Amino acid sequence: MPPDNEKTMLLKQLRIGSEERDEGGGARSRWWIVGAAVVVLAAVSGAALVALRSQPVAVEVATAAAPASGMGDAAILQATGYVTARRQATVSAQITGTLTQVLIEEGEKVQAGQLLAKLDDTSQRASLAQAEAQLNAAEALVHQYEAQLAQAQSDLKRNEQLADVISQQDIENSRTQVKTIAAQLDSQRRQVEVGRAAVRGAEVQLAYTTVKAPFSGVITAKAAQAGEIVSPMSAGGGFTRTGVGTIVDMDSLEIEVDVNEAYLHRVHPDQPAQALLDAYPDWNIPAHVIAIVPTADRSKATVKVRVAIDHKDPRILPDMGIRVSFLEHSADAAAHAPINGALVPVSAIVERNGKSVVFTVDKERAHAQPVTPGQSFGDLRLVDGVGNGARVVRTPPADLIDGARVSVKG
Repeated sequence: MPPDNEKTMLLKQLRIGSEERDEGGGARSRWWIVGAAVVVLAAVSGAALVALRSQPVAVEVATAAAPASGMGDAAILQATGYVTARRQATVSAQITGTLTQVLIEEGEKVQAGQLLAKLDDTSQRASLAQAEAQLNAAEALVHQYEAQLAQAQSDLKRNEQLADVISQQDIENSRTQVKTIAAQLDSQRRQVEVGRAAVRGAEVQLAYTTVKAPFSGVITAKAAQAGEIVSPMSAGGGFTRTGVGTIVDMDSLEIEVDVNEAYLHRVHPDQPAQALLDAYPDWNIPAHVIAIVPTADRSKATVKVRVAIDHKDPRILPDMGIRVSFLEHSADAAAHAPINGALVPVSAIVERNGKSVVFTVDKERAHAQPVTPGQSFGDLRLVDGVGNGARVVRTPPADLIDGARVSVKG
């Protein structure tokens, strides 16, 4: 090979070696940058995770309750019926008028005396103003007669002092004048009382233009709108409303069931019972018998029984279908000791490391409490290991750990 070609080949080999070194150094530099970025990202992620874990977890809590005394009883009879309200009213105006405002909506809670609707009160205000004007005029006449009586009494006194100078007839006339004005004054004072009564009557009529809640409760029906005519009596034709709305006192809810006459001897007042709503068939509601209505339905051969709901709940609504199981204390249950443990929602019991635990909340911290689940009562379950009155997390999140900070919703 010629010398020039050999030199050329040697120079190319040197350049290739130099390029390989440059490429290797660049690669090492790039790998170092990637490794540093990974370390920084891991540090940031760790810091974010720590910050996230330091944030309180929003949870819902329930109170662990002692088992009811009737949970060891046996059902001896079942009957169906409905939830009813002992206290409900369809409110209306006491006079016929046109609604100018309707201040209620279905589902709204109202307090006793709260304004529900207003009627056009133009006529009533005019009548009140007229009655007040007549009262003022009557009171003005009273002042006038009082002044006249004072003058007549003064004239009589002066004439009696001048009996030797004036005639006896003038004295008698003065006395008659005093008596006449006194009678007029008494009559006018009675007119003032009439005027005051007229004012009170006009005020009552004005008050009738406002419709107020007779008791506290929940609006279950809105029967009229602004602009419609309402009346305490039906005026016919279908254009006059007889009610503004219906209020139900939810605290007065109870159950009415029909019991067959043949099994009536199994029911007695204060007897424990359990109720199941058709809408919530897995929810046992503790109850007890209030009274047996002393009359029978001859067409159905049944007797109505009133049953009290021991624990009120917003899910219980008027006219819901319900089934009641009347309980009788069993000898086996009486022979055993009272049921131990506490009732908690079924959703509060979760598995952690192969064990059943319940998270209790104390001083904004969640504590995992191992428990031994027992008998189920609808959406509640008896557990051993949690004290009565403890606050437990209803549905613990999967990432909730022992000692985590929590905030209670609501």
